Amino acid sequence: MTKFSHVIIRRPGRSLSQGITSAPELGQPIYERAIEEHYDYEHALEQCGVDVTVLPALEEYPDSCFVEDPAVITRCGAIITNPGAASRNGEKDEIEPVVRRFFDDEHVKRIEAPGTLDGGDVMMVGDHFYVGRSARTNEEGIRQFIEILEGWGLEGSEVPLEEVLHLKTGVNYIENGNMLVSGEFIDKPDFAQYNKIVVPEEEAYGANCIWVNGTVIVAEGYPTVLKAVQDLGYKTLVVDTSEYRKVDGGLSCLSLRF
Repeated sequence: MTKFSHVIIRRPGRSLSQGITSAPELGQPIYERAIEEHYDYEHALEQCGVDVTVLPALEEYPDSCFVEDPAVITRCGAIITNPGAASRNGEKDEIEPVVRRFFDDEHVKRIEAPGTLDGGDVMMVGDHFYVGRSARTNEEGIRQFIEILEGWGLEGSEVPLEEVLHLKTGVNYIENGNMLVSGEFIDKPDFAQYNKIVVPEEEAYGANCIWVNGTVIVAEGYPTVLKAVQDLGYKTLVVDTSEYRKVDGGLSCLSLRF
């Protein structure tokens, strides 16, 4: 089973209120509350036995606290992605020097244009990586990504998305063969072999949980999800991410875990 020892997070800036959103009806994030939630998130990760690297806010990139998107880290090396949203593309240049603290040149690869890829579209299940083809991740980006994986003895497969922003918006693997699924992922044949925990539509946002060394971190306010995860025998921690939800972010987006 996977064991994580390092996590990278980045504090949100005041510019978070200008982040990309598909849900303007939720209102703009409140910076002071977002900072509080971020500290709580950091504390939850520390309780899972990982060393947390905290990066300073980048005001010029409103979405840059979502560090999962500009890089994907595998057990064999790191892949600097080429984010599909123009306003976020420069984030890859900010995360690369941090990633290089942990990996030498041979173990840092890049997705090159015209390929695009967001880390939020990548779900690791052991040595297999599911990659969502989305508005942010294109066919060429997926081709390059799988080629890099195969060079390291890993493998990947494409999952076409129809409704959600990122793959992990609606499907998340929590180890031991267990997978949280909502919406379009409930019946996708790609995931037929897993024990699927179906998340009801009204709690769909709660499907975005993260497994860290035996503990599952669950977003606050999704009791059906929390009970389902606890019923599987996992230790759980609950963190409020409501300010990040306003800009299409969730638990997995906020960290790089490796």
